[in-house]
Amino acid sequence: MRLIPIGCVRPDTYLAKTIYDHEGKPLLKAGALLTKRVIKKLREINIYSIYVIDEYSSSEIQDIIKPELRQKSIKKVHDSFMNLEKLYLEPYLCASSYKSNEIIKKQDSIIKELYNVAHELLDNILSNKNVLVNLVDIKTMDNYTYQHSVNVAVLSIVIGMGLKLNKSRLLDLALGALLHDIGKIFVPKEILLKPGKLTPEEYDEIKKHPKRGYEYVSKFSFISSVSKIIILEHHEKYDGTGYPDGISADQINLLANVVSIADVYDALTSDRPYKKPMCPNDAFEYILGNADKMFRFDIVNIFSKVIVPYPEGTMVKLSNGDIAIVQGTPCDYPLRPIVKVIKSEEKGKEGSIIDLGESLSLVISNIEYNLA
Repeated sequence: MRLIPIGCVRPDTYLAKTIYDHEGKPLLKAGALLTKRVIKKLREINIYSIYVIDEYSSSEIQDIIKPELRQKSIKKVHDSFMNLEKLYLEPYLCASSYKSNEIIKKQDSIIKELYNVAHELLDNILSNKNVLVNLVDIKTMDNYTYQHSVNVAVLSIVIGMGLKLNKSRLLDLALGALLHDIGKIFVPKEILLKPGKLTPEEYDEIKKHPKRGYEYVSKFSFISSVSKIIILEHHEKYDGTGYPDGISADQINLLANVVSIADVYDALTSDRPYKKPMCPNDAFEYILGNADKMFRFDIVNIFSKVIVPYPEGTMVKLSNGDIAIVQGTPCDYPLRPIVKVIKSEEKGKEGSIIDLGESLSLVISNIEYNLA
C-alpha cells in the first residue's frame, strides 16, 4: 500500500485503509473501489491523502499502536475535549455551589479517562518490538486536534523510550502530550479553523492556549507537575523565540522539549485549513535543521532514529534518475532506506534491490506518486 495525495489517485484503484469520521465510524472501508465520483467526494470532505493498493507496493504499513486503539483514543480525546468545553461555561450560568461541585466532579472524571488513555497507549507501545514510528496517516481536517493529540503522545512516548525514561516518567510524558493542546478549548473556533492567515490579534489569542491549559489543569491534583509543565512549555524554543514566556535552553523542561518536537513534526505533516501538508522527509529535514535552534540537539538525535521519513511503499526518485519503491527502513539510518527499482534507463536494472545505506553515491531526490 502507498499513502498518496488525493489529487494523484488514479480512478479504479482500491482503498487500502479504512477512513473514519470523528466518531470513529467508518466513512469508507478498506477495499472500496476509488471511482472518480468517490475521489471527488473525499476531496469535498477535506481528505487530501489516502492509502491505496496498487501494483507498485503490496506490503502493509504497520502502525506502532493497534488501529483499534488509535481510533478509540481519538474518539475519547474528541469526546473529552468537547465535554470539557461545555462544562467550562456552566459555572458562569448558575450561582449554585452544589451545581459547581457537580461540574468539578465531571471535569475530574473526564481528565481521569484521558489519564487512562495515556496509560493504555504507553502499555501498547512498550509491548511493541517495533519502535520505528510512521505517523503519516489518513487525517480529516475537522478531526485534526484529536488525531494530533494522539499522534503527539505516541511519538513523545517513543522518544522518551530513547531517553531511557522509566515507566512513571513515560506516563507523565504521555499524559502531558495528550493534553498539550487542552488550552485550545478556550480559543474561539473561528480563529482555530480560520482558512486564511491570522491577524496579529488572532495569533496573540492562539498564543494564550499553553498558559490557559496549564491554569485549567492546575486544579487536578492527580496530574503530575511535570505533565502540567509540558502543557505550559510545549511551544517554548531552545533559542528563546517561543511562547508564552520566551524561556530558552535548559530553562525548558526536558519532557516539554520532547513534546515540542513531536508537536511540530505532526503539525507539519498534517492538512490544516491554511496549509497543505509537508512530505514526511521534508518535515524530518526541518526538525534536523533546527537542532540547537528550535529544539535540543540530543532530543533531535533520538527523534532521527525513531521516525520513518519514507514509509514502506513510498515511491521515490533517486539521484541517478531511477524510480524505486521503499522496501524497508534501517533503525539507525532512516534517511537511507532499502529500495526496489521499478523504472530505469539502465537495461536489466528494474527489480533490483538497493540498500542506500551501502550505496552512498545515491540519494533520494524526490517523492513520486505515479509513473510518468
